[in-house]
Amino acid sequence: MDHPTAPFPPSAPPKLDDQLCFALYSAGLALTKVYRPILEALGLTYPQYLAMMALWERDDIPVNALGAQLRLDSGTLTPLLKRLEARGLIARRRDAEDERRVRVVLTEAGRALGARAADIPLAIGKAAGLSREDAVEERKRLTALRDRLEAFLEDN
Repeated sequence: MDHPTAPFPPSAPPKLDDQLCFALYSAGLALTKVYRPILEALGLTYPQYLAMMALWERDDIPVNALGAQLRLDSGTLTPLLKRLEARGLIARRRDAEDERRVRVVLTEAGRALGARAADIPLAIGKAAGLSREDAVEERKRLTALRDRLEAFLEDN
């Protein structure tokens, strides 16, 4: 049976460059390489930058909420937060209403770093050759793809 929408005939092995997964993976690698020198100037890794962005957007949040937003498990998030705390950018403290919960708060240094990071999205858009509108559209498409994949995982 012929599959006209398939990128390769069913009897042929898949070709790397025809795969959506490889396009996403290699684009992610390239994007991370563009971020690296920009973030090194701030003393951050890319995952740390993501965590800091989430906190610049909404400070003083439970660790589990931050992990959910970043889609990171506690085994990955905890060491990342420990490094940010050691640098004096965040503090972790027990929730006053529920001692079992830990909250993450920005320190003054963490907030100040946010001001230094303000132009990073513009620099990345320029490196990618995208206008603001094009970047918004790409993000929407990728977010929709992620949401469909997550929905598939939840259903299976």
